[in-house]
Amino acid sequence: MDKDSGKAFDMRLFKRLLAHTKPYQLTFYMVALAAILLSTFAVITPIILSKIINEAIGNSDAEQLLFFCMLMLGALLSQVSCQLLFNYYANWLGESVIKDIRINLFKRMMGFKMTYFDNSSIGVLVTRAVADMQRIGEIFSQGFFVIVADLLKMVAAASVMLWMNWRLALMVFILLPVILYATRLFQQAMKVAFIEVRAQVSNLNSFVQERITGMNIVQLFTREKIEGDKFKEINEKHQNAWLKTVWYNSIFFPIAEFVTSIAIGLVVWYGGLQDVSNISGDTAGAIFAFILLIEMLFRPLRQIADKFNTLQMGMVAANRVFKILDTDSHIVDTGTIEKKDILGDISFKDVRFGYLPDEEVLHGISFDVKAGQTIAIVGATGAGKSTIINLLNRFYEINDGAILIDGVDVKEYTLASLRLNIAVVLQDVFLFADTVANNISLKDPLVTVADIEEAAKQIGVHDFIQSLPEGYLYNVKERGTMLSSGQRQLIAFLRAYVSNPSILVLDEATSSVDTYSEQLIQEATEKITQGRTSIVIAHRLATIKKADKILVMDAGKIVETGTHKELLKNNGYYSSLYEAQFMEEEVA
Repeated sequence: MDKDSGKAFDMRLFKRLLAHTKPYQLTFYMVALAAILLSTFAVITPIILSKIINEAIGNSDAEQLLFFCMLMLGALLSQVSCQLLFNYYANWLGESVIKDIRINLFKRMMGFKMTYFDNSSIGVLVTRAVADMQRIGEIFSQGFFVIVADLLKMVAAASVMLWMNWRLALMVFILLPVILYATRLFQQAMKVAFIEVRAQVSNLNSFVQERITGMNIVQLFTREKIEGDKFKEINEKHQNAWLKTVWYNSIFFPIAEFVTSIAIGLVVWYGGLQDVSNISGDTAGAIFAFILLIEMLFRPLRQIADKFNTLQMGMVAANRVFKILDTDSHIVDTGTIEKKDILGDISFKDVRFGYLPDEEVLHGISFDVKAGQTIAIVGATGAGKSTIINLLNRFYEINDGAILIDGVDVKEYTLASLRLNIAVVLQDVFLFADTVANNISLKDPLVTVADIEEAAKQIGVHDFIQSLPEGYLYNVKERGTMLSSGQRQLIAFLRAYVSNPSILVLDEATSSVDTYSEQLIQEATEKITQGRTSIVIAHRLATIKKADKILVMDAGKIVETGTHKELLKNNGYYSSLYEAQFMEEEVA
């Protein structure tokens, strides 16, 4: 929508939003009917007031006065009832629409390729799913329907003016072009201003989210002042963007009030002249009615300008959200094979891949793993070890070659079936702000706490979990900050074991843990690798001596293959890595 910032309204986008109201058509029509009734009851009051002055008071008729007053009371009560229904159900409709869109957005993001998240700010995505969604809801609760209701009031007020006294009506209508032109300029200026506001809100959210997540780095490297200065700069841009909208409001609304006052003055002056000149015998009542009708005609214009701002902010937000919904960044899931238990044979055949189009990371990788074997992948940082795991899970699509499991291309499996058969334990374990049990089962209703306890006993981590303040019900807080890195690793091992995978992947799982945790992890590793294909990406070479096969990688290629003893005899790249690490441990 940035490129269309000059547009006051995007009908195509609005029609797309209206399509989301189809499940709630009854409510939609109810709100529309309430808007029509509101405008009807609103103009009845000035008409009755005119009759009270011209007929009841003019004829000194007490009974007629009481009748008209009761009639006015009925009109006012009806107007209040319609206003209540209008406000509640317009808001209900807006909340229902954004509930549906938010669910669709979250489901959409859950299926995106990892490449999308590599190139997207988490803070911006959070803004889209939360703040922008609320703006979309306001399109219905405070924007579109309110504008329609105000327009109906204006049409009704103008019609009644012409019916009551066309001469006075013309005096009012003379000023309409002025306020309409001012409103148009205001809408266009605010559209551009609100695009800038939403951009600055996203920048602010993104900056704060990243700094809070990485607060330990900020403090460790004493970056508080530098980050504080950056935040001050971003915050000032955010403030200036909002102040621009305040400035436009400060100009427009006094102008609108001034034009309204002039219109009332002209009606009183010209109506008084008509009465004095005996041009019309009912001018006194008309003047009182016109004062109310002018408010109904001009005040909605001011409100429409304000509500149009809300509508525009919602449209900008909707455009941003729909851009994500329209993003084609999904792994193509056209596979038809669903297997609960695969054997675990793995074959990489001349696989080539790059995260960026012109930067290849893997240069023709080929290897085979037999079901039940344990292979290790070693190499320097950036050699491409973790990339192999990402490709096995189809987090990314390969550029060339093929990856087979049990002799079948991974693309032939459904994504769910493929990933359910593979469990991964990463070096940087992610835990949710929840209990230990829920982080292990991931709230799978088929996995009970008793199942988790039994699995924990089998791999030797039950005593560790029981030592926590509330055992399996201990809340580890956001990202597992209440636990050490070694404890988080143990929970990750148990999570992988409980899922009962056919293929197990351990990605640098023991590179940053204490000696006690490493011993528990080694014992757990022996248990969970039994009887299943296992791929171990290792930093500490001493941990992979028992592997059936070791792949040595360098710069995206496999440079050596063999067992630990075979590779040491070769006096090649692996031998050099092992000797260097052994010497480091000796010095330490």
